[in-house]
Amino acid sequence: MVSSAASTEARPAVDVERVGKPGFNQRLLALIHLTPGMAGFFIFIVVPLIASLVISLYNWPLYGEREFVGLQNYVQLLSGADPVFFKVLGNTAIFAIGYTIANLVICTGIAVWLHSLPEWGGFFRILFFIPVVTPMVANALVWRLMLQDNGLVNTLLGGVGITGPSWLGDGNWALVSLVMMSLWQGVGYNIVVLAAGLNNINPSVMEAARIDGTNAWNRFWRVTFPMLSPSLFFASVMTVIGGFKVFTQPYMLTKGGPGDSTNTIVLYLYRAGFSYDRLGFASSMAWILFVIIMLFTALQFLGQKKWVSYDA
Repeated sequence: MVSSAASTEARPAVDVERVGKPGFNQRLLALIHLTPGMAGFFIFIVVPLIASLVISLYNWPLYGEREFVGLQNYVQLLSGADPVFFKVLGNTAIFAIGYTIANLVICTGIAVWLHSLPEWGGFFRILFFIPVVTPMVANALVWRLMLQDNGLVNTLLGGVGITGPSWLGDGNWALVSLVMMSLWQGVGYNIVVLAAGLNNINPSVMEAARIDGTNAWNRFWRVTFPMLSPSLFFASVMTVIGGFKVFTQPYMLTKGGPGDSTNTIVLYLYRAGFSYDRLGFASSMAWILFVIIMLFTALQFLGQKKWVSYDA
């Protein structure tokens, strides 16, 4: 007993401050692993971001002399001196909001339905996800053929006695056509996201709600929706961002027409930069779009406190 106590007293005291601190070799190893990713982030994101801000302060053609104009590009856009900008901004906002609402409603309904099919749910999720991983350009070309005046859609409508509209040639229907094509392309992603959220719901909670006698409608709003709200919030944020960045659909389906009825801000800035040789003007539009997306995202994060439940 004495020798045991003596040996215990002879042990050196443990330096508590050094316990858990990484050594030099660990820090060096972490730095080596982080360097490729951070280098790519800096080269391909940070540098272009700063460069675009600098370019937006210039009259910057693809070729020729550059002229510093300060905030003139922003003033021209926001003051209404450019008559097209607010039109394309309105088109983009209408598309983003309409697409987001339709996407979330459809995805939620399909995800809940597939969740009730334990045997076939996974198979149908794969089917819905296939358009997500297929090239957007190829999908747009197929939809352009389908939505022509004598295309498949109007042929099917004519078979049941309905005269189909000019989907891509009528300004009242062209934007609707973009939303339809985008929904077909994009719903599969959110279905997978919401399916993951539904799988995290404890089945015993739903069973308790059934035992209490609640119908399917009340179970959805009082049990499923609160527990699914974090996944819905994530899906809404990503869908709004994607909606404001829409480019391929109008570029391939309508070229922004008829007129400017489907011209979006990304399509407009692309043309300003690479068709009209106004890189500074295009960069200023890109920064305005960046600010708008940040504002919408901030509003969504502020509003989540009223409907998103992380404790459910």
